[in-house]
Amino acid sequence: MREKFAIVTLGCAKNLTDSEVMADRLLAGGYRQSKPEKAQLLVVNTCAFIDAAKQEAIDTIFGWTRAREAGRSAAGQKIVVAGCLAQRYTDELVKLMPEVDAWVGVDLVGEIAQIAREILSGKDARKVYRTNVSKLTPDFGAMRFRLTPSHYAYVKIAEGCNHACAYCAIPRIRGGFRSRPLRNVLREIEALVASGVKEVNLIAQDTTYYGLDRPASGDTLAKLLRVANEIPGDFYLRVLYTHPAHWDDELVAALAECDKALKYVDIPLQHIADHILEEQRRRTDGAGIRRLLTRIRNEVPGIGLRTTFISGLPGETERDHDELCDFVREFRFERAGVFPYSREEGTPAAHRRDQVHHATRKRRANELNMILADIADEIGRAAVGRQMRVLVDAPGIARSAWDAPDVDGAVHVDKSLPVGEFATVRITDSIAYELFAEDDSTP
Repeated sequence: MREKFAIVTLGCAKNLTDSEVMADRLLAGGYRQSKPEKAQLLVVNTCAFIDAAKQEAIDTIFGWTRAREAGRSAAGQKIVVAGCLAQRYTDELVKLMPEVDAWVGVDLVGEIAQIAREILSGKDARKVYRTNVSKLTPDFGAMRFRLTPSHYAYVKIAEGCNHACAYCAIPRIRGGFRSRPLRNVLREIEALVASGVKEVNLIAQDTTYYGLDRPASGDTLAKLLRVANEIPGDFYLRVLYTHPAHWDDELVAALAECDKALKYVDIPLQHIADHILEEQRRRTDGAGIRRLLTRIRNEVPGIGLRTTFISGLPGETERDHDELCDFVREFRFERAGVFPYSREEGTPAAHRRDQVHHATRKRRANELNMILADIADEIGRAAVGRQMRVLVDAPGIARSAWDAPDVDGAVHVDKSLPVGEFATVRITDSIAYELFAEDDSTP
């Protein structure tokens, strides 16, 4: 009997694409996919971006090791921890968590089938499978077993990050920025569209840096959008994870002119106070951010701006917090989230003496979230009565152009609308980012 595997994915969509690579390799290696409790090989693909993500990963790992000890999972189940936690903390965790059978770093996800054979055989199996510095460029193309619904997919256009934001450990985990060749990305998008995908979500640690690490190639995100826009088919392109420092006129124009590019952009700003942006090495300032947002709003009609903020960064004063609150009220982002600052060891921000007390971080984050909630209610009410094209994700659940999978709101629709297809609805009610609609497709 072929051995069974299961993958539990934590963290962001970039992690999910790694899980899809592992699933593909294991299936190609003769393993069968199953539920986690019935799998001989259980892979937990982890995130280590902030404290909450690390705690979720550790809790998940211990949950499965305890289930194994209690006989609630397959006899002799091997538990493998992969991803960012495995890459960043292997040296510490391999001693603290001997229950884990193996640790697999981010560069070796494509070798998971060979690793599985070693672990399951029990012969001379290593405990750690990891490179010291991540250098792998994603080039997986169609060699992924998609774990998303059949109508949408993620395409990772690059790996790593060249920024040195003072609060972030991602470059230490994922290495420097490495773009995929444009032709390689386009082949993957073409294959996805041919398979019936209606929404292609472009992801990277910083999608706006795409091609800038390979200037001789001439590849840019704007060029990618324009060329992908010519691919035949009824589908959308969604741009996620952009950085405000790398937007230019050409990218704004491409977003406006490409009819398949959703009028939505994810642009994490983190803060607006000049000295915070400078100290956190964000490569931009408050005036530059305001100019960029104003230009995007003016030149891309119907745009929905999504952003995130970090509350309580080292050195943040009440005056800085008030400035951020006023900025949020001024620009009224269509979608937004706030996270209290997480002190990540090994980052420059972690060593600063002017840390903000954890209770103050949470209080400021709550205040920002209350402002955002009021804005969300107003934006939702403004949508009532409007006709809207949505993509149906599940019976009764759809998403608008302003709603990215798993991170934004939903549109509640008639359960009879076909899953995986576009539909035209009319909004009848709203609760913040949640909209309620009736079918409006008949002439």
